[in-house]
Amino acid sequence: MSLLKTIETGLRSLLGHRLRSVLTTLGILFGVAAVIATVGIGQASSDSVTARITSLGTNLLTITAGSSVSAGVFGGAGSANSLSMSDVQGLQDRQSAPDIAAVAPVSQGRATLVDGSTNWSTTVSGSTAGWLVTNTRTIGSGTFFNANDVATRTQVIVLGSTTAANLGASVGDIVLVRQIPFQVIGVLASAGSQGFGNQDDLAVVPFTTAQDELFGGGVQRILLSATSASTIGSAYLEANQILLQTHHISDPSQADFTITTQTQVLSTAQAVTQTLTILLASVAAISLLVGGIGVMNIMLVSVTERTSEIGLRKALGATPFDLFRQFVIEAGMLTALGGLLGVATGLAVGYIVPRAANIAVHITPLPVLVAVGVAVAVGLVFGVYPALRAARLAPIEALRAQ
Repeated sequence: MSLLKTIETGLRSLLGHRLRSVLTTLGILFGVAAVIATVGIGQASSDSVTARITSLGTNLLTITAGSSVSAGVFGGAGSANSLSMSDVQGLQDRQSAPDIAAVAPVSQGRATLVDGSTNWSTTVSGSTAGWLVTNTRTIGSGTFFNANDVATRTQVIVLGSTTAANLGASVGDIVLVRQIPFQVIGVLASAGSQGFGNQDDLAVVPFTTAQDELFGGGVQRILLSATSASTIGSAYLEANQILLQTHHISDPSQADFTITTQTQVLSTAQAVTQTLTILLASVAAISLLVGGIGVMNIMLVSVTERTSEIGLRKALGATPFDLFRQFVIEAGMLTALGGLLGVATGLAVGYIVPRAANIAVHITPLPVLVAVGVAVAVGLVFGVYPALRAARLAPIEALRAQ
């Protein structure tokens, strides 16, 4: 029997059991669609994190309390509140740190802002005038608070564009933060939404005001901006030496602080998102395996139902290879159809989800091709056993099954 005739016979067999064929392809369809969607979401998240970190500039350093290694034991940075305004003042000394352009202490928390009858929950950060430089942000309207506002604990606030829009607030308005009135003196220029995060959904107040009126506590972290990307190494060494002195630490291995660069943060973030993407794709791929088992089950049922047909064809001269090829082709067509429909579903998810849930999905050709290839391969592998079973049936026994 020619290959075209075999394909035609297989199609007739599948169309003769339409409902069963459709149900069989659903397992492959959902598996392929899940793999494409999860990899797309993971890739978009990775791109988002990369863009967000890169947007802060390559000359940014972040100092957090606590050391990542202490006495040979790894621990989380920020495990001890060891940073203070004395550290900030030391880092602002241009004679000791000529390669540090700006310093900004940060203390932040979640709070609900109220403007008249409208309220909005967002992240409120307490900082100094150096916050704009270290975060590479600009003012869209109004002004940013200055050193005098920090020194006098002025109750002023600068809003992100998203926060201002949701509150309906503008420069000059009074908003309540934890029932404390703050005057809006500026609105930040939009920096854009990145994946699951929105850089425009925030508010910034003077650091001293945040300490006294909102969050209390000390300095959670310190942001540094080197004078240029080429001086990032020198700025790192200067900051490290100053903090060792202000903390009275003679052995650098006993440092109670951690300094990280954007390169380190970017590398870690990419590794985490890649691992999560692989994990999600692996979980989604399990449905492909389940779909393959479903294909094998249906093909075994088909062999049992068509025993007499197989016997008759063998009696008329069909070879075991002809029968083997037919059942493998039928399994391959089922999985190929499921794979193509899965691709269409995955692309539909990539189009609908960003618009319905504001979650970015970045679908590239590689995962699509891999998902379809794996789906077809799974179908062919699981179709081999039913095909072998059909090919090995003895003609006399098959004919007796009539």
